[in-house]
Amino acid sequence: MELEISQSILSRALNIATRVASGRAGLPILNNVLFKAEADKLTIIATNLEVAIQEHLKAKVTKSGTITVPARLLAESIGTLPRGSIKLTVDGAKIGVEAENYKSTILGLASDDYPELPVLDEGAAVSFTVNVAEFKQAVAQTVVAASSDTSRPVLTGVFFNTFEDDLYLAATDGYRLAEKRFMTGVDGKELEAVVPTSSLQEVIRSIGEGLEEMTLLFDQDQVKFRLGGGGEDGEIEVTSKLIDGSFPNYRQLIPKTTDVNLKLDKSEFLRMTKLAGLFARDSGGSIILETSVEKGVLSIASVASERGENTSDLKTKVDTDGKITLNSRFLTDGLGSAEGDEVDFGFSGKMAPAILREDGYNHIIMPLKS
Repeated sequence: MELEISQSILSRALNIATRVASGRAGLPILNNVLFKAEADKLTIIATNLEVAIQEHLKAKVTKSGTITVPARLLAESIGTLPRGSIKLTVDGAKIGVEAENYKSTILGLASDDYPELPVLDEGAAVSFTVNVAEFKQAVAQTVVAASSDTSRPVLTGVFFNTFEDDLYLAATDGYRLAEKRFMTGVDGKELEAVVPTSSLQEVIRSIGEGLEEMTLLFDQDQVKFRLGGGGEDGEIEVTSKLIDGSFPNYRQLIPKTTDVNLKLDKSEFLRMTKLAGLFARDSGGSIILETSVEKGVLSIASVASERGENTSDLKTKVDTDGKITLNSRFLTDGLGSAEGDEVDFGFSGKMAPAILREDGYNHIIMPLKS
């Protein structure tokens, strides 16, 4: 194998691949990235058997070939080289790196033992072409509610699902639920798939500057995210296994109506919630929210503890007196996920869930016993 490629393009590609390359017990070759050179293209592949990344980069290839190379060592060495053209040459299980006055040789491994990546049948897949900025927003608004408890794997992912010709993302840990209407009018496509949050975070980190659209392809077992269209920075494909299992029927948990309905300034609501949460650390983060029609306020108070206590009043139009106890961190996460300057907040007594609403987004928080 022999080729020339831009240092900046190769360095960025290796930094992305290195995050995925991870040797498991008995498979040290997974610490390596696989290089495939052919025609005018260098393909870099990394996998940890759960997630795989393929990066297709433009290169001047004078001799085709394959090799696997230690990911971290190669990424760090390429990253230290000056910008400009780099020459890569493979001799047996060695890869030579040359740039201006620099010359290195790195010991690799033959590509024969590198695992074959699963193939996704794109012709039979359910596909969506989506706006990158909207995808980032939808993921950020939902992953915050996903569980970290691996004893219930299906709750550790984000549920991509179609409902009444719209595409939704949803996540829950059993104590809160976030749902985002992501796309409208998806032409009768049907989808139910749980994507690991770690895979989504890897996709977000892999998105290059200036990318406006990306493609999502789902089959029964996996999802592929295609980033870029083969321009100067090439194309990246992130493929992930889906989480096996049935996601809860979460729509029945979303309150259709609430007794108390408030429209609040998000920044002030968030500030007061954070302040109350500081005083509520000894009580598991419990804060009390109480409305008063007479005073026209929403009061947010910490439960008295050794740290002291705190109460803040937020002026607003109040339709009903009510009281609820919530986890301050959950409420802070929900408010931090909202995009607008104002948020609709509602609840129906001490034991019913509270809900934060804005256009296309619902964040539900289960109450705490007071």
